[in-house]
Amino acid sequence: MQRKGGRHGDAGGQDSGGQDSGGQDSGGQDSGAVEQVLDELYATPPSAFVSRREEHAAAARTAGRKEDARRIHAARRPTLAAWAANLLTHSRAEETRRFLELGQALREAHRTLDAAGLKDLSAQRRRIVAALTRQAAQLAGEAGQRLSPAAQREVESTLRAVLADPDAADRWAEGRLEAALTPPSAFPSGSAPAEPARPEPGPQPRPKSRGAATGTRAKDELAERRRKRREELERAEQEAERAARQLRDARAEEADAQESLRRADDELGRVRETVATAEERLRAAHEDLDRAERERREAEERGRTAADALADAERDARASARRVDRLTGRGR
Repeated sequence: MQRKGGRHGDAGGQDSGGQDSGGQDSGGQDSGAVEQVLDELYATPPSAFVSRREEHAAAARTAGRKEDARRIHAARRPTLAAWAANLLTHSRAEETRRFLELGQALREAHRTLDAAGLKDLSAQRRRIVAALTRQAAQLAGEAGQRLSPAAQREVESTLRAVLADPDAADRWAEGRLEAALTPPSAFPSGSAPAEPARPEPGPQPRPKSRGAATGTRAKDELAERRRKRREELERAEQEAERAARQLRDARAEEADAQESLRRADDELGRVRETVATAEERLRAAHEDLDRAERERREAEERGRTAADALADAERDARASARRVDRLTGRGR
């Protein structure tokens, strides 16, 4: 994975969190390693995000880096469109830099009402947004994930937000988006805002009547209410998206847990089969032992019987020899 130089704005060997170039923070945690892990995670296809995150978090816990494990576990799985947008910053560093510079120029042209510059830059914006959206779809395809037309529209929306909003640009430059971004409604459409018309010389308009002023206030109040409703709607949509992301993460984690349970059940079944086989062998060994002990006892019994028979035979033989001796006179 290609790392972005300086995170598009970090200065020297120290980042905004006060970490030195050695990658160690004040708590002794390996912050450089954590940043590298997070970069890797947000360049990982969403389908594999949760399992990879848990592997890294477990490794950090095993190494005694509890804060690192907490940071890694807190990472949220990105949507498919957000992941594809992240791929651009991870894999297209030069295009990313030029795109961020285009956004700065566009915002400056809009602030200074530079109509000619804004028109030229807006034409570039449309071409580059379309080109980068195609690149994101290509990168996702190379990683085995096809971007639907809806996901491509979300990537395009994210890129337009990056051009219009410096905060969105900073978030995208980090390469760790969790969801697609939405451009602000005030983003320039391709021409500078019209300058207010200068009043023509002549009689000044008469002051508005009280009724007209009341009507103006009513319109202002209506516009204010509409603005508040729009803001509430935006907040509700953001909260809904956040809840949807949490639901997706929870479902993914539940699926991972089910998969872990399935593997554990398979392993338990194999162990039980091994135990059953061992128990069967143990029963057979006990039977062999019982049979061997029984045969030994029988052999001992036969040995004792044979010894008794031998002793009897020896007595009989001695008695017979003595009779023979007496009869032949050898005993005289």
